[in-house]
Amino acid sequence: MNEPSPPTSLPKYLAEGLPKQDTETLHEIQDYVEALIEYRDQSVDTDDLPETAEPVEESDSAGSGTVVKEKVTCGDDSCKCASGNPADMHGPYLYRYYRENGTMKSEYVGKPEGE
Repeated sequence: MNEPSPPTSLPKYLAEGLPKQDTETLHEIQDYVEALIEYRDQSVDTDDLPETAEPVEESDSAGSGTVVKEKVTCGDDSCKCASGNPADMHGPYLYRYYRENGTMKSEYVGKPEGE
């Protein structure tokens, strides 16, 4: 059996360095990678979410992370939402909060059904 080829997306220093590691180190690297993926896929702690975010049931299509219902401002200083009053804000909309490279990020998922 030939040595497997690294994925083309793997940086050169890893593609060249990993094959030089002993089997025990490769198992430790595998455990670390699995733990890192699990950490990034876990739900975001509600304490880390914006105050206006309301966690909702996750749907299978939403991906990993935590899905929340949130009212937002549009960024137009002349809009009534700029007051910060929740009653004047836009939404609610669904956002997915997740971790990427150690940073919490969010993405728009859509409007809640029935609202």
